[in-house]
Amino acid sequence: MTQTAEQTPSQDIILTPNAAKRVAAIADKQEKPAILRLAVEGGGCSGFQYRFGLAEEIESDDVAVQESGVTLVVDEISLDLVRGSAVDFVESLGGSAFQVTNPNAASGCGCGSSFSV
Repeated sequence: MTQTAEQTPSQDIILTPNAAKRVAAIADKQEKPAILRLAVEGGGCSGFQYRFGLAEEIESDDVAVQESGVTLVVDEISLDLVRGSAVDFVESLGGSAFQVTNPNAASGCGCGSSFSV
């Protein structure tokens, strides 16, 4: 279930159980809250890039989604570019990383960390 900081339900973004498990492990190791922030910034090889990091708290303009005790937060401006997306954690021969499946992206780069709309 997705919630804004005011606890309004919607289906704006999804955090997969696999991603939640990885966030919980990282947060525990760093002794921080299990809050993953997803932001979209200008740059990257396709125009926009995803930025992930642990957050200390949920900001008043964040949309928050909970999965398995972990919270994913996205600011309202970034949410416009990732609405309907799923955040997952994938492991492959090329390495492991958080991955965004973004239905709004018109194109992306080979590494999967940037996109255009």
